[in-house]
Amino acid sequence: MSVSTADVTPATPGARGVTPAVLIAVLSTVGVVVSLMQTLVIPIIPALPTLLNTSAANASWVVTATLLAGAVSTPISGKLGDMFGKRLVLVANLAFMIVGSVICASFSSLLPEIVGRSLQGAAIGAIPLGISIMRDELPAAKVGGAMAVMSATLGVGGAVGMPFAAVIAQNTDWHMLFWTAAGLGIACAALVLVFVPESPVRTPSRFDFGGAIGLSIALLTLLIGITKGADWGWASPVILGLFAASLISFLLWGFYELRQATPLVDLRVSARPRVLFTNLASIAVGFALYGMSLTFPQLLMAPIETGYGFGLSMVAAGLAMAPGGLVMMLLSPVSARLSAKKGPKLTLIVGSAVIGLGYLFALVLMDSVWQIVVAGVIVAGGVGLAYAAMPALIMGAVPITETAAANGLNSLMRSVGTSTSAAVMGVVLAHMTMQLGPHTLPSRAGFHTAFLIAIAGAVAAIALTLCIPARKAD
Repeated sequence: MSVSTADVTPATPGARGVTPAVLIAVLSTVGVVVSLMQTLVIPIIPALPTLLNTSAANASWVVTATLLAGAVSTPISGKLGDMFGKRLVLVANLAFMIVGSVICASFSSLLPEIVGRSLQGAAIGAIPLGISIMRDELPAAKVGGAMAVMSATLGVGGAVGMPFAAVIAQNTDWHMLFWTAAGLGIACAALVLVFVPESPVRTPSRFDFGGAIGLSIALLTLLIGITKGADWGWASPVILGLFAASLISFLLWGFYELRQATPLVDLRVSARPRVLFTNLASIAVGFALYGMSLTFPQLLMAPIETGYGFGLSMVAAGLAMAPGGLVMMLLSPVSARLSAKKGPKLTLIVGSAVIGLGYLFALVLMDSVWQIVVAGVIVAGGVGLAYAAMPALIMGAVPITETAAANGLNSLMRSVGTSTSAAVMGVVLAHMTMQLGPHTLPSRAGFHTAFLIAIAGAVAAIALTLCIPARKAD
């Protein structure tokens, strides 16, 4: 479908009454808040079966539901944003988060918590929408740095979420976690409505309901298989059936999408080498990132009697990890400047290499808290560089009318990487164990193996990034 020049010309921010600094600050705040939903319940995971009067296996769906909803909603939100307005869909995402938080805060049983957490997860599509709004609204000189900061919020929110949630959970009733999330969502929605103009860039078309349903089925079967493989058995008929269903669903979905005039995901654009290898590298970076989120807190909180642990509380461990989130945000502008001078491809390579160096540091030095903190800061710095480079690579390879959908797909690829990492690292730590009295805990060798796997993920990210072709002049 053709799009008029008026539809694709970004507005001048000054003429629309919003300053770049305010727009960047508001959208970045939204990014941190929605990504915080991913780690909101980590402090209460051990107590969830008791709090919800259910089994540990059932309680794990409170975490899994957020991941699944985020994966499904992200590309759909991006497409809707391109069609109907990015600010409108961004506010809708925040509304989902608010409603979900209120549901979770109002009940103490499993089903409402899963419904509420699913709605919270749907809000994660706000991050790629924010990146696209920045491209539409900001002067060209500020776009790179702004997108870098917004992209980094996906990691920053997760890093600060643990100490934030731990302090609340440790000092108040657990429902206060969700009341606080609802309050943050309301504040963010108000800021967006007041300070963020609706983008003039639209792609009027018919929404691809068939593509949305097909992609949802394919993603749900894939991610349920990945996240539940360790619990249900990787060779069990259910898990193998889920993976088979996912493969068939993706093939049928791709066949269907290629025949649509206005597909949910333009596979021809996504198959361009610059977009394809950026998305594959995003999976590898997301995979490497999650190793830190899963292993470092466990190391810090493990009993001293293990010979490797430090016996920290959840709050103390969260505070030890918090500097990584700060470094991630501080390095985002550095990533933008490096990308502007040397290109985002080099920045992604440097970021992936720094991630690998961080895990190598942890592999060699994990004998004191400060060493784990330094390793976490190094890994987080690499993530900040890498995550900030990805939108620049994507934006340079897709039409301006497809920016939200393309960024949504890229965010989805990161989520696939983190989900796969959670499954792989979980299996490693569950099978390489030691006994401490009646308790079974991961062994030192298990953590070393996890670090080596994360290093392999970083190396894979470098290799895939090297395959990204240089951008050709128009």
